[in-house]
Amino acid sequence: MSWLDARSAQQALAAGEVSSEQLVQFYLKQIATHNQQGHQLHAITDINPDALAQAKVLDQERAAGKIRSPLHGLPVVLKANIATADQMPTTAGALALQGHLTTRDAELVHQLREAGAVLLAKTNLSEWANFRGENSASGWSALGGQSRNPHLLTHSPCGSSSGSGVAVAADLALLAVGTETDGSIICPSAINGIVGIKPTRGAVSGEGIIPIASAQDIAGPMTRRVYDAALLLEAMLTPEARKAIPASLTAAALQPASAGKVLLVRAYDDREAAIAPMLDNTAAVLTAAGFEVVQTPEWQLPSDLYQAEFSVLLYEYARDLQRWLTDYQVSEQVNTLQKIVAFNRAQGERALAFFGQEYLEQAAALDLVAAETDYIAALVQSRALAEAALNQYLQQGFSAIILPSYGPAWPIDHVNGDQFNFGTSTAAAVAGYPSITLPGGYSGVLPLGISLVGLPWSEPELIRIAALLEQQLAAYRRPGFIPALPVDNAQATLAQPEPTQPE
Repeated sequence: MSWLDARSAQQALAAGEVSSEQLVQFYLKQIATHNQQGHQLHAITDINPDALAQAKVLDQERAAGKIRSPLHGLPVVLKANIATADQMPTTAGALALQGHLTTRDAELVHQLREAGAVLLAKTNLSEWANFRGENSASGWSALGGQSRNPHLLTHSPCGSSSGSGVAVAADLALLAVGTETDGSIICPSAINGIVGIKPTRGAVSGEGIIPIASAQDIAGPMTRRVYDAALLLEAMLTPEARKAIPASLTAAALQPASAGKVLLVRAYDDREAAIAPMLDNTAAVLTAAGFEVVQTPEWQLPSDLYQAEFSVLLYEYARDLQRWLTDYQVSEQVNTLQKIVAFNRAQGERALAFFGQEYLEQAAALDLVAAETDYIAALVQSRALAEAALNQYLQQGFSAIILPSYGPAWPIDHVNGDQFNFGTSTAAAVAGYPSITLPGGYSGVLPLGISLVGLPWSEPELIRIAALLEQQLAAYRRPGFIPALPVDNAQATLAQPEPTQPE
């Protein structure tokens, strides 16, 4: 049953070859073997004690001929900043929210329950979705510990949806939901060698997710296959998205694109030796499929974009996080940002290990009324700059912009924090445009991803292109769970595993 993909699991369930209960039992065993023990991946924070009971009910419904949706009976894990009305705490990995149970589901969780998904567990994350303080190490939280990259255990899983990425990559889960503000789906998906979709702004409801900023926050699927991501995303779409995207996402994944015009960005070829060969292969595959591939060495976002983005995130963090703390009835001891800051200071190393809480402190000190005018200006500016960077191509006949997603993973460093090589998520994140990352190549033993960005509501076309690249590049590999390299250098020469497909 190991390394199943969702389509194979659907077929096995339909044929009676496996039950939902057996799927849940398998993944529970995987988690027990390698989350805290074994490879010590620290991808999962909490197990749903009702998961097996949910699976049994769904098996009974299937036997009675009731199939809720194509997701019926499939287990899903959720990032620990997504509210669930059950015995799994919603904590964002923070000590201040330890044990916090919510009385209602986030909207996307309600949709997944209605679709017949089994809510298996919650996943670790970069604490407070990586917006606690400076020099953080991706994938670490006070409650979940340090998630580890299953390809090379000494290296970062990237954040903040690190646990979701690791769980799927390491086969602790079949399907996972992550959240992104800027890069938190794309980066952990790329760096752990899986597929991730950051949907169009508004395509998935943010209601019930512990926020950074509603202007950019979005939930999305993280899976091993493009079809699986399309399946999970389809179940979470808002009514607005269903009107704007009339095409079936899963059908798009089964009908790879065969023509179009794309822009291939070569601005990062000199940042990592494996990037240029990966993009050469990508260009060759697309050309052979009938695409017009235009290549450019230019890709530079204005520095004003990053400055304006941070201003927006900080303002909305102060506004939106306070609203969540109130709406989801957090304990009076920590139900304001000011109280959380004070709690962390009082707890000291228990709450603030490895790095500080500068962003929480800045948000707690912000006067929302006095800062509103500057915030609105920053919001308008950031979106205008991001949209302009993308629209100069996407509104001129290009179906997609294709970029390397991120550089390879770096060693986990709790002193200096993350050491990103590069990342390309910002333009789509700020503009609210959809993006998909999928496995594109490797740097030594470390995965590299390829990102596709399109206009709002172009998910079906992006999925079709991603499905074509998935088939033709065949770049997916199961992780090797390598404890460490012979030398602390991800480029060291090692015998490479052959590319594999899920069984």
